[in-house]
Amino acid sequence: MKKVIITVLIGAALMVGHHLVHANTQLGIDVRVGGKGQAMIMIPGLTCDAAVWDSTIEFLGDGYEYHQITLPGFAGQAPLENLEHGFFKQIKQMVFDYIVENQIENPIVMGHSLGGFLALQMAIEKPGFADKLVIVDALPFMTAVQMPGISAEAAKGFAGNMRSQMQAGANQTYEQKFAYQKSMLPSLILDEDNINTAADWGAKSDLNTVGQAMYEMYTTDIRNELDQIEEPILVLGAWIAYQDFGSTRDSVLKSYTDQYIKAKHVKLDLTDKGNHFIMWDDPEFFHKQLANFL
Repeated sequence: MKKVIITVLIGAALMVGHHLVHANTQLGIDVRVGGKGQAMIMIPGLTCDAAVWDSTIEFLGDGYEYHQITLPGFAGQAPLENLEHGFFKQIKQMVFDYIVENQIENPIVMGHSLGGFLALQMAIEKPGFADKLVIVDALPFMTAVQMPGISAEAAKGFAGNMRSQMQAGANQTYEQKFAYQKSMLPSLILDEDNINTAADWGAKSDLNTVGQAMYEMYTTDIRNELDQIEEPILVLGAWIAYQDFGSTRDSVLKSYTDQYIKAKHVKLDLTDKGNHFIMWDDPEFFHKQLANFL
């Protein structure tokens, strides 16, 4: 078994209200643990820190043992040493190892964006390892939404160029990276304070890791493997940010439904207020859906 280098803080002393105390780690996944009850594995999206789930934990309150993960290369965490061996392959094994080593059984797994894609991959590889999956604005083949009919193989050309462009900026200053993030995030997040928070995480992220992770997401199609997942799945998506490009609620809902058509136990709905960070942008919708599902 691979060694997973983590810092785990356990116990009620960690909780300030329902907020988890920050922990720094060396290379590996950063896990913050607090609360008692059924385990909940919480995986953020691209470049994000585990703190993206703080408001969700505050809502859910007591009754769960929260395991908030920050992935290698994101939000100031050290990147993988052998990124060329694949981003998702390595972090998937790290999370599985963490679950085994800490004797976590029947967890709820919640993932946003990249984290949701990772959660789906884990459930395909080990059907039934979790109790439920909560997938927040993530798709089994995101490229097909932008380019209907394209294959994972055909996507490698443009995805490779995108990766090269991203990695070319790896030596930019923090200020340059922050400014870029600030220019991009308003299409993903509504609140200015949350934009600044996410921009800081993005500016502290390793762009080689970001480029590789995006490349793999654009060139990996797991739609036909969703029927292997045994767990009930809650999928929550967003659509209003795409109105200027001609999208409607119905067209986006159809895209999501088509992507998850092979999932056996899936509940799917869209926010009518929020952008990509649904848990931040439309907490009323998110919390209601979450409470009903859990």
